[in-house]
Amino acid sequence: MRRDGFAPGRTLGLVAATSLAALTTFIRPRLLTWGASSDEVARAYPGDELVPNADGSSTMATTLPAPPAEVWPWLVQMGCNRGGWYSWDRLDNGGHPSAERIVRAWQSPEVGQRLDAVPCGEAWFTVAVLDPQRTLVLRSALTLPFGHPFDPLAGSEPGAYVDSIWGFHLDPAAGGRTRLVVRTRSRSRPRLLTRPMDVLFWEPAHLVMQTRQFRNLRMRLSARA
Repeated sequence: MRRDGFAPGRTLGLVAATSLAALTTFIRPRLLTWGASSDEVARAYPGDELVPNADGSSTMATTLPAPPAEVWPWLVQMGCNRGGWYSWDRLDNGGHPSAERIVRAWQSPEVGQRLDAVPCGEAWFTVAVLDPQRTLVLRSALTLPFGHPFDPLAGSEPGAYVDSIWGFHLDPAAGGRTRLVVRTRSRSRPRLLTRPMDVLFWEPAHLVMQTRQFRNLRMRLSARA
């Protein structure tokens, strides 16, 4: 400490604490509810019950320029080694472009089916809820830190893990459009490790990827129209 009482380390700590408080109080809630109305955020959706004691959640939404019957085929063909994720392909689809057309062979998913999360197929989402033209919920359960899948229904949990859902919910909107609400819920352990990663990395990353997906779905539907 300098003789004048100025402590650089203490000042930096105060700035960091203030910035973190601003992030969690003002910015983070907006990141987690991008595009969604207060009613959509408060609403319960199919699949929420799969992660009953969630310690992380987000609700994002957009309006797409086509009815649910035309949006649904794009959603059910998602997955690596299938239609992709319509987001930043270099980051989540191994650099392969997401599909620009509807592929008939990918139009009949089933509950319990695995959809590759990465091109190598070593991690996947499982189709957990399927209500045609209304609801598609994907579930992923991974051990930490290496990301190996495990069965969340087996009755025992690893010491370090994340169990999450990614739900797509479609409602008809005026003018032949669709209101698409995307709900995520997750539970992870140990929270001492996973909470900072959620706040500082995973939640901002999800915002970036999800809004990109919204944009690309909108472009594909507009092109077909």
